[in-house]
Amino acid sequence: MLDFYRAVSDCDPDKKNMAAVILDGPLLGQRALFSDNCLVWESEEGGFFSKNAGELAKALPGGESGSKGLAEINGVRVFCDRLGQEMELVICGGGHVSMPVIRIGLMLGCRVTVLEDRPQFADHARRAGATEVLCESFEAGLDRIPGNANTYFVIVTRGHRHDQTCLERIIKKPHAYIGMIGSRRRVATVKDSVLEKGGDPEVLAELYSPIGLDIGAETPEEIGVAIMAQIIEVKNKKRRTWGYSKDMLRQILDPAMEGQRRVMATIVTRRGSAPRDVGTKMLVLPEGRCVGTIGGGCMEGAVIREALHMIRSSQDPDIESQEIKLCHVDMTGADAEDEGMVCGGVVDVLLEVL
Repeated sequence: MLDFYRAVSDCDPDKKNMAAVILDGPLLGQRALFSDNCLVWESEEGGFFSKNAGELAKALPGGESGSKGLAEINGVRVFCDRLGQEMELVICGGGHVSMPVIRIGLMLGCRVTVLEDRPQFADHARRAGATEVLCESFEAGLDRIPGNANTYFVIVTRGHRHDQTCLERIIKKPHAYIGMIGSRRRVATVKDSVLEKGGDPEVLAELYSPIGLDIGAETPEEIGVAIMAQIIEVKNKKRRTWGYSKDMLRQILDPAMEGQRRVMATIVTRRGSAPRDVGTKMLVLPEGRCVGTIGGGCMEGAVIREALHMIRSSQDPDIESQEIKLCHVDMTGADAEDEGMVCGGVVDVLLEVL
């Protein structure tokens, strides 16, 4: 099983990566990993996934069945899970607006990098909790950031000269979003200058500027909320998912955890108003601590209890041990309401012991 997560960790983030797992019958739990529609790893060499490659292609990104969810292949249910990478938030500038953007980005689980050439303001970004702060010229800092399909660039420098410097470099990098602060006149001036220097007009046309959703924001905190709300909107419209976060993969592949049973919980079906979408994951550790969330509340509590039972059952000879199972949680009806499951949806969660 750990070989699967090593393969996931090695995936190229700029390719379309998808994991598939069988949910039915004697093949329950067989896994495969695809990259750009090519089979790159499978738990059973020459098994189900190799034999059904043609049918599986329809369930992969861009295929007939969409990019995420259940597919039926020759009578076997397969959950196809598109694997995005962890969101990378790159903020150019460490001024007042950057501080709430840093904090909200961290709350959302992003890796936050701040570029700031003034030591005093770089220190402010560090105190706000930024994952990494590059205190050097914007040119040098951006040369160290390759960007990828899950990188969100926020340009909030102290002047249009620096905005232009950042924009010229960023538009040449892979990205999910580029937003730039400033008045319409200032933004137009910067864009014209970048175009004159050979900037790609199609990329510039996708620039989000003035940055943030139009909610009448005035204070740095309100502007920060508007910026991050726009980034969330862009992410969800593109239906980008994180797959397995870097923190999850670190916990799974940590040599110090070898021999300790953990459970990966993945939502594989969702009906009604359940709080999280299919593909959402949570890693349950032996002591009950979790990495990630599948929605919180009583629903998540029930899944955690079942996961801990699976972890501990292997240590009790009187309990039949289960390595994989589907956990059905119904948040409808009076009983669910009494338990505080107010969302009203129904989910099936795949639990796998690692």
